[in-house]
Amino acid sequence: MTDPLFRVLGTMLAMGGGDTSLELVGTLTDALLDTPSYALAAEHLRRDPGCAALLDARWLPGQHNIERLADLPQGSLGAAYAAAVTRLGYDPDLHAGMEASSDAAYVEIRLSQTHDLWHVLTGFDTSLHGEIGLQAFHLGQFPYPLGAMLTAQALQSITLFDAEQLPALVQAIHTGLRMGQQARPLFAMRWEEDWEKPLQQWRQELTLTPLQTWAAAETPAAVPAAMGVGGTGWG
Repeated sequence: MTDPLFRVLGTMLAMGGGDTSLELVGTLTDALLDTPSYALAAEHLRRDPGCAALLDARWLPGQHNIERLADLPQGSLGAAYAAAVTRLGYDPDLHAGMEASSDAAYVEIRLSQTHDLWHVLTGFDTSLHGEIGLQAFHLGQFPYPLGAMLTAQALQSITLFDAEQLPALVQAIHTGLRMGQQARPLFAMRWEEDWEKPLQQWRQELTLTPLQTWAAAETPAAVPAAMGVGGTGWG
């Protein structure tokens, strides 16, 4: 067994013990980048011309001006994003100035950079069910290594320590997968070049049905409020 695999397994054990900090997720990501999984994910993304173009350019935007985004028309993607990160107190520029040395590294930098934006687009909130639902959405789009590991870890932990939550978690994963499979590849988009476009228009162009619409078609008991239903989600 190679060193990266030891690091992956050690990190997964620590997360299973209750440590789900961003630092530990970062350690897991670094270990996974040393395995073939991210290179294979990049190869999968290259099958789509838009994703391939973004990978070739390794395009990364500059810092976000949240105040300017907040002043955009209500209903625009930029305004929705600014409201979300402001409400949660997140730093939208954690990845500013980063450079990717490989396709694999670029995939993770770009996904990490736009993570909160994908929350806004899909409607998944930042609860456990919402976070894992979003990881499942990723997996419905392409074989995302970090998404696979986080989903597996959540299933393991819930099964062992909070089994009553298992049906809701499985439902979140099921819904996320279906949403991701239906939508066009979100990875290909340069969101930051069209903040003014309405969020609803983005969704229509990407055939992205948000969580709230999916939830309306499910039985109320099957879709928990923690996934963003009932006004607690991302729009």
